[in-house]
Formats: sequence, C-alpha cells, structure tokens
Amino acid sequence: MTTTPDRNRVQLPGISSRAYEHPADRSALVALRKLSGFDTVLKQMSGLISERRLRLMYLASAVRVSETQFRSLHDMGRDAAYTLDLHRIPEIYVQQDPQVQAKAIGFDDPFIVVTTGLLNLMNQEEQRFVIGHETSHILSGHAVYRTMLDILTRLATRVAWIPLGYIGLRAIVAGLEEWYRKSELSSDRGGLLTGQDPEAAKRALMKLAGGDYTHEMNIEAFLEQYNEYDTAGDLRDGFLKVLNLLGTTHPFAVVRVAELDKWQRSGEYDRILAGDYPRREDDAGARVTDEVKAAAESYRASWSQSQDPFIGVLRDVAEGAVNAGERIFNRFSRRDGGQG
Repeated sequence: MTTTPDRNRVQLPGISSRAYEHPADRSALVALRKLSGFDTVLKQMSGLISERRLRLMYLASAVRVSETQFRSLHDMGRDAAYTLDLHRIPEIYVQQDPQVQAKAIGFDDPFIVVTTGLLNLMNQEEQRFVIGHETSHILSGHAVYRTMLDILTRLATRVAWIPLGYIGLRAIVAGLEEWYRKSELSSDRGGLLTGQDPEAAKRALMKLAGGDYTHEMNIEAFLEQYNEYDTAGDLRDGFLKVLNLLGTTHPFAVVRVAELDKWQRSGEYDRILAGDYPRREDDAGARVTDEVKAAAESYRASWSQSQDPFIGVLRDVAEGAVNAGERIFNRFSRRDGGQG
C-alpha cells in the first residue's frame, strides 16, 4: 500500500515523540521507558484479550476505513503515518455516535476510532488534525499510562468505603489526570505537525466549544477569552477553576487553543518542520533527570506567566515540591552513576 501523501507536506523522518511532547508528559514517558518490563506488566493487568475483544467489537459494529470505505479518512491515516514516519498505518474505524469523539486504542496493534458526530462537525482539514492527534498518541505510547489511569480509577471506586485508601488512590488518580491533560496538549502539537495547517488545528479545537458555527466565531477573540479565563476574578475564582479540573482528562477547549497557539508562536513548530528535532534512534539516551528538570521549568514558566491570583498563592508551595522532586531525582542519578 502506498504511503505517499495527498499533497506536499514536510515529512519528518525518524521523528521522536519527544519533539512535540509537553515537558510534563515527556518526563513521565521517558521515565516509564527506562522501567524494563513495565509495559509488559501493564499489558497483563489490562489483559490482551481485552484489546482483541475491542478490535472484534469494532470490526463487527463499526465501519473499517479503507480505499473503498471513507476513502478520505483512509488517505488521512496514510498521510499521518507518512509524515510521522510510522512503519505501519493504524487502522481507523468509524462509529455511529452523535457525540464528538476520537480515540486511539491498544498496545501492540493500536487503532483509531472516530465518531460520526466528529465527522459531521469538522471539515476535512480539521479531521486531518484529529487523525494526526490520535496518531501522535500512538507514536508516544500513551496507551500505557491511560490503561493505568483506568485501572486505578476503577480500583478507587471499589475502595471508596475505606477513607485513607480512597484518599491515597484519589491523589494518584489526580496526578495521572494532570498527566493525561498534558498528553492531550502533546498530541495537539503532533496533530499540527501532521496536518501542517495551524488555522485548521485551532479551528477544530474551537469547534469543541462552539460547534459548527465558524462563521460566527473568531480565533483571536477566542484567545482573548482565554486571557480573561486566566486572569479571571479573585482567589475564589482561581480555587473554583482548580475544582473544575477534578475528574477531567482533557484540558478545556479555550486552554487547548491557547496552548497550541503559544507553542506555534514559540518557534518550535517551524524548527521541527525545518528538520531540527530529536530522532527515535536517540530515545534510549534520553535522561530522566534532564526531562524532570525540563518539566519543572515548564511549570515554573506557566506559573510565572499566569495572572491567576490563586496560582500566585500556591506558587511558593509548588516551587518547594518541584525543588524537592529535583533533589530526589538528582540523588538517584548520582547513585546510578549519572545514568538517566
């Protein structure tokens, strides 16, 4: 099967997912990749039969994209694999569902599912961004953490009657949810790199908030809306924004558009398209300590740029936690002879 794209997009030979991953996402993934056998254990916990069962379910109840079914989506999947230099084109299934959803499923042979609700909402270039987003999840291997989050969430509900056990698990789940939200920002970047149409990418995310009314919406005004959200109100509003995130796995649409716009304007997007990016062949040499420091710096920059008064109150506490984390990783690094 040919993997030649439909138009002249920049191919990114051998690109590592580290090129587009948010620092908080990347540090966790690099650490996981250093844990030999971790993915094997997680596969056993989730059960490979479950993955096979899901594939059979979609094979029986959805439409598998091919050259003769949903041809445009088939071409988008081919193009995404070509651009990100994947050796296998992930299967895509279309599911009848009015909800706007897309997801990547599986460990060993991951595939993508999109709903008819999403196809009805988005035009082809916006759909291309979504397919690129899900393909980026696959390249990053996000299914490992997502499976762990699902397992722990289910476990937390079973031990809810044990106060201390539930509190401890909820703290872990909250941390995983924060990672999950950052992994979505990572894949938004990957989707932009795949489709290479910044306006279509932002428009697709804006539609998650306002629906198919682009003639009534404006990206710049939506970005101004983010600024108002970031600076909104007093300490009470800041606290309420934190509460609103509890139990969520995706950042709010206005945040996603703003973060993607910020990343594009930073120059990273253009540098990657110009060929300046880490390669997969160098992934084994990535150091956990370096990535943890990068994640800490990312949070520091986010805190310093935020005008939210509640963030200002928490900043000193968070700085102390980050510094403690860095000391712990540095201590382990020295103990291991500097290998990360």
